[in-house]
Amino acid sequence: MDPRGFPTTLPEFQKVFPNDNACEKYLERMRWPEGFTCPKCAQKDEPYRSKTISAVILRCRRCHANISLTADTVMQGTRTPLSTWFWGAYLATTQTLGQSALQFQRQLGLYRYETAFQILHKLRAGMVRPSRDKIGGEHPVEVDECFFGGRTRGEGFGIHHKSIVLGAVEVRQRKDAEERKANAENQNKSIPAKKLVYAGRLRLRLVSDRSGENIHKFLSENVSTGSTVRTDGLRAYKSIISMGYTHAPVEIFSDFEKANSHLPMIHLVFSNLKTWIMGTHHGAIARHHLQAYLNEYTFRFNRRFYPMTAFNSVLGLAAHSTAPTYDQLYSGTWEHPAGPCL
Repeated sequence: MDPRGFPTTLPEFQKVFPNDNACEKYLERMRWPEGFTCPKCAQKDEPYRSKTISAVILRCRRCHANISLTADTVMQGTRTPLSTWFWGAYLATTQTLGQSALQFQRQLGLYRYETAFQILHKLRAGMVRPSRDKIGGEHPVEVDECFFGGRTRGEGFGIHHKSIVLGAVEVRQRKDAEERKANAENQNKSIPAKKLVYAGRLRLRLVSDRSGENIHKFLSENVSTGSTVRTDGLRAYKSIISMGYTHAPVEIFSDFEKANSHLPMIHLVFSNLKTWIMGTHHGAIARHHLQAYLNEYTFRFNRRFYPMTAFNSVLGLAAHSTAPTYDQLYSGTWEHPAGPCL
């Protein structure tokens, strides 16, 4: 068991959350770590408790306001048992390949596919931390863009209907990089740059085009000023020096070796992202849902070394986040926590 109180293995998870009551107590601690505080009158006191068919109600002893345990969380208004939500959060965050809605429905024994789809999307809404830190700083950042979507029959040069995703990832040096390099030199061998570095924090954003305006806004929102930014030779990147970044561009011109040596991490990220979308979701993602899937991939990628921490994090974020309604989700009007499409 982790010292912070959350399980780190499947058997521990089953012991900690054997039923809905255990889940309710855990969610209450997540929402009010220092004890229940009434959102109406700010009174700190042990509340009266009652349980309805679909929710646990906490009643303030001072103002007598009734507060649902799931109010103002992504689980607000749910009729699905909390234990199902907790299992869903566990499956969505700790499995490397994530879950498709169909797999989710089968494993949790849900009657309707739409229920599984909504639960997953509501969990994704809690995977972006408000006011999250910017990446970069002492670490260089690789920035590039890629295309998502099926093949489009030619309508003229440069015309397509694919979705464009901008990505930025930190490049961090391995602790044993110098030792690896020295061993290679002793054996008169060269060592690929990829083996000396690893990917740090990641940011992904759906954009309408590769204009300088969109690129500048993406960088200003996600990358710390003063960072070294490595890019290809796209003209839109040339003016980022004026934003306070140290720019390190290279003209790649479809040269695989140049791309692999100058932007190895972001290309690896995009490759794995496409594999995940095609493998787990079979590429069947509508454009207005794509940012939610990018948020999920980013969340799990940034916590890949500590998957059970990811489970605890998503519950903590979900306990203080709002989720899309049914109409918002299916109409595409929901504004994702990472921001609308640029």
